[in-house]
Amino acid sequence: MSRGHLSRNAALEGVLYCSVVLLRVRDLRKSYGPVRAVDGISFSVEAGTIFALLGPNGAGKTTTVEILEGLRHPDAGEIELFGEKVERIGPAQKARMGVLLQEGAFESYLRVQEVLRLFSSFFPRAHDSRELLSLVGLSDKARALVKTLSGGQKKRLALAVALLNDPELLFLDEPTTGLDPQARRHVWEITAELRRQGKAVFLTTHYMEEAETLADWVAIMDHGRIIAEGTPQDLIRRFGTETLLEFEMPKAAFPELSQLFPGKARQDGERVTLAVQNLPQDLSSLLSWASGKGVALRNLLVRQPNLEDVFLSLTGRRLRD
Repeated sequence: MSRGHLSRNAALEGVLYCSVVLLRVRDLRKSYGPVRAVDGISFSVEAGTIFALLGPNGAGKTTTVEILEGLRHPDAGEIELFGEKVERIGPAQKARMGVLLQEGAFESYLRVQEVLRLFSSFFPRAHDSRELLSLVGLSDKARALVKTLSGGQKKRLALAVALLNDPELLFLDEPTTGLDPQARRHVWEITAELRRQGKAVFLTTHYMEEAETLADWVAIMDHGRIIAEGTPQDLIRRFGTETLLEFEMPKAAFPELSQLFPGKARQDGERVTLAVQNLPQDLSSLLSWASGKGVALRNLLVRQPNLEDVFLSLTGRRLRD
């Protein structure tokens, strides 16, 4: 499924990438007893793009990524890496891949440059550590002890380690979990730079804004299957032309609101999201109903759909559920 498109983010940067598929998966399957964790999924990842795999907990994302990283063996399906079909991901393929794990730890009393020197020894040919420290913004921390780094700095150090072998395909598993907004943006900038360098990035994240901002192609997975895929904009357009009204109100009033707008209202605690086609008319109806029933609508806002709304519409669950 080579897309051969000019990605949104690449287009914004004025960069046209050729459609070089580095990873192609066909009908991948993995079961644990009666549970089909991965149930016949297919997708491809191209050089110079960021591919995001999204799904609620239990969707099969982790199993999929573990297979592609060589940690598990699939029951069936085809994997093509760097132009060659492989039965299992072995040392030859791993030498061309980088992995940023969600959880990673380095010896607290090692210095940053010592961490890179240690991991460099695992590769026949390692990337220049000074260049990597510059890329991830840690040049001034080269002699700092790991224990003195902030959470964001440790994550960037882990990213530098994942890049030591100058990988063509990079797996980023929850790269910004637990980071503050500024640190998260810094990781986003680094990830975008890796794409500009022509690397393929396979991203899993629990932050929908992260996928919408970074990804050129998104696949949404649920119950072991890919249920939708496309560019973030395409997926949002498929969601419909509706405008969304968001507000808070007492939970007890929701059943009656649902009768007024059948199939259009979604409840999350006291927070309600209402999809409307005719904004002036439907907003007037909502306000008239609330006034007549004595229902207070708090923090009312009007917005357009985003990737989070697409995800909820398709899976019925939030990304962290």
